[in-house]
Amino acid sequence: MQAYLAATDLACRRGDRVLFRGVSLSLAPGAACHVAGANGIGKTSLIRIFAGLLRPFAGSVERGGAIALLDERHALDPQLPLGHALAFWAGLDGARVADHADRLGLAGLLDVPVRYLSTGQTRRAALARLLAQGAPVWLLDEPLNGLDIAGVELVEALIAEQRAGGGLCVVASHQPIALGDAVRLDLAGFAA
Repeated sequence: MQAYLAATDLACRRGDRVLFRGVSLSLAPGAACHVAGANGIGKTSLIRIFAGLLRPFAGSVERGGAIALLDERHALDPQLPLGHALAFWAGLDGARVADHADRLGLAGLLDVPVRYLSTGQTRRAALARLLAQGAPVWLLDEPLNGLDIAGVELVEALIAEQRAGGGLCVVASHQPIALGDAVRLDLAGFAA
């Protein structure tokens, strides 16, 4: 199935407070959207709505293609060695796990339990998990947290490759990130 994501007149409420309303966008294969805004404005909530993990207060979302979500929960079993945790997502394909780990500078850590990884290593491990999923739609919530300059450049390269391969990316970040011709969605313009 071809990757697409379309939102129509989305609104999000947290408790009695409406965070944003009137958010609409349409992303086709190869597209990207940079969701920006201050802390607490609803970037994470919007990503969770796109993923189908949170119901919008109003509006609707249509998705095409499998979705891979990267957020503060890295979705890797902390008790398992990194290689085994990644193999779960790669369908036990050891060659794919090794390739992704090597690309992300984790090759020497495959026998280390996930719980012992540093913050930056854990973020790169989560990116390896994202690659292993092979999903055409990436939803990335603050993907640069904990990464050094080389890690940031790697994330930007991975996003560019995902888009060039016909996938799409939605990136919620308060940090600067190079996304080429991405649509910029500043939630401050939709604050209720």
